[in-house]
Amino acid sequence: MRSRGREMTLSFPPFTRAVIWLLGINTAVFLGLSAFGSRAVIQWVYANLGLVPSEVVFHFAIWQIVTYSFIHVGFWHWFGNMLGIWMFGSTFESSWNTRRFLELFFTGVVGAALTTIILSFAHILSTPGTVTVGASGGVFAILMAFGLVFGENEIMMIPFPFLIKAKYFVLILIVVTVAFAISGGGSTAYLAHLGGLLFGYLYVKFAPVRGVSGKFSISEWYYGLNNSYYRWKRRRAAKKFEVYMQKHDRKVEFDEHGNYIPPDDGPRKGNGGGKSGWVN
Repeated sequence: MRSRGREMTLSFPPFTRAVIWLLGINTAVFLGLSAFGSRAVIQWVYANLGLVPSEVVFHFAIWQIVTYSFIHVGFWHWFGNMLGIWMFGSTFESSWNTRRFLELFFTGVVGAALTTIILSFAHILSTPGTVTVGASGGVFAILMAFGLVFGENEIMMIPFPFLIKAKYFVLILIVVTVAFAISGGGSTAYLAHLGGLLFGYLYVKFAPVRGVSGKFSISEWYYGLNNSYYRWKRRRAAKKFEVYMQKHDRKVEFDEHGNYIPPDDGPRKGNGGGKSGWVN
């Protein structure tokens, strides 16, 4: 079909590796609780694996800031988040890489959890004993990032048959989320949505191009430390050599990196009056 002289085609994103894993884990948990979870089991899962701010702060249940994102209440809660991960997350994993995509997703998940915890203790739209579950924080981080990185891309607002630029879609999403959060929004955790949007923005704007783990990986840290150590040894050896040569009435100089500075021997014949050495 055509729209205003432009050809409009319908295509579906691929199922990339990390997206498949996220969909698989979330779906397995959802189906497992739906099919085999008794009331007591579900209550235990929510209390121990869902995000309960008072448990995180007072009982150090730190794992909850991640595990809550794999639990969903009802079909549409699960389906909506899985659709968001697939439709938008696969674009990032294909364009970036698996590690950076997962960093973005879990930055949203953890950021949404921290936002929820902080505001719940301030009794803003929540309380410390309220349970929060769902991957919406990570999904909203992906949506915010999509609007920033692929803002000019056009997407179809299913089931509405028209196209809208991604940056405008995200802007509408922010306005709607803020409006529902202010109004109370029923049982939906709009604090987590807002936290996901905020941390998705922060990740795109301030995270290194290679990703946080790429910038501060153990191997990068080790080689940087190793290089610093050898530079220090070279400077130390240069200083000792300077002292040694001074004792023998010879003067040598090294720069701040421990590299030898050749003496200026004055103009030489056959090289146009320049210094000897390589020219690059």
